[in-house]
Amino acid sequence: MCEVGTRPPLAAERGEPPGGAAAAERCRDMGEQPIFTTRAHVFQIDPSTKKNWVPASKQAVTVSYFYDSTRNSYRIISVDGAKVIINSTITPNMTFTKTSQKFGQWADSRANTVFGLGFPSEQQLTKFAEKFQEVKEAAKLARDRSQEKIETSSNHSQEVQETPSVRLCVVLQESGRETPSSTRASSVNGTDDEKASHGGSAEAHLKSENDKLKIALAQSSSNVKKWETELQSLRESNARLSTALQESAASIEHWKKQFSACKEENDQLRGKIEELEEQCNEINKEKERNAQLSRRLQELETELQDKELELEELRKQGEIIPELMSECESVSEQLQAAEKKNKDLEEKVRTLRTEVEENKHRQTNLKTELKNFLDVLDGKIDELHDFRQGLSKLGIDN
Repeated sequence: MCEVGTRPPLAAERGEPPGGAAAAERCRDMGEQPIFTTRAHVFQIDPSTKKNWVPASKQAVTVSYFYDSTRNSYRIISVDGAKVIINSTITPNMTFTKTSQKFGQWADSRANTVFGLGFPSEQQLTKFAEKFQEVKEAAKLARDRSQEKIETSSNHSQEVQETPSVRLCVVLQESGRETPSSTRASSVNGTDDEKASHGGSAEAHLKSENDKLKIALAQSSSNVKKWETELQSLRESNARLSTALQESAASIEHWKKQFSACKEENDQLRGKIEELEEQCNEINKEKERNAQLSRRLQELETELQDKELELEELRKQGEIIPELMSECESVSEQLQAAEKKNKDLEEKVRTLRTEVEENKHRQTNLKTELKNFLDVLDGKIDELHDFRQGLSKLGIDN
């Protein structure tokens, strides 16, 4: 099955099904002649859902336009084997709609269904649609002519009904005029034979006129009954057409309501989708912010580890400074002892003085370097303290 307005899937075309020629021959015997023939896959609307297509033929079958010369009507007929799957009389109110390149449909109110045809090519669909429009125009013209004939026949029947009475009055007037003249003639002539001859001719003339009037009345009554029957059939067909039109209008209103409900539901769903998209965008932004904060936190942790390593190295270097001080003190003591012991040895004293001066110079340099090192260490300790305070504030903010 497929939705209405869409092209159903077509099976592979095979030969003409048996029984199609026999059905066409039966239509010819009934006074109908084919005026256009093509092949297509036939579908009907599902009567329960009124939405889906139900295949009426398993393969492509012959679909023909027939013209009934006796009734002056047109029909679309299609037969699958011995089963008639389309028997649709075309009326001026019908419309053939192309729903795709190879599929078309029309509604038949008399059959209370919608027929769909799937063609092998777009060209065949176009030809069928053009023929449908041509036949619909011919049906409209035939309907107008039949209405004109009905109006003319009704006027003629009224004239025929009025004519016998008029003719009867004329005959009576003529007979009335003839009777006084015969009386006058008899009174003048005074013979009984003449009276009898005049009376017999008047009676014969009246009888012949009465017979003619009876025949005209019988013909007019038969024509009136015939036209009344046709008028009743036309009224019934008009009633069926008006009922079908009301049903189609009701179905159109129903579909309009369903369409408006679906449209409102679609608008609501679109609004919900837009809200969800906005929420998703906000969530993505929050995720990006969290990812940036986590990256920044990792960088700060790495920097903290580097600073801790530098501080550890500085601490190790600070532990070496007392050893250097103790060494300097031992050297100075040894120098004093050497000065006391080597007062007599001036040359050695000079050399020792030179060494002492050099050692003093070195000690001065060491003190200067130590002081600089202590200043640098104090600065690093202050920076580390500020860094820890900033890190603690960052953790509180998060």
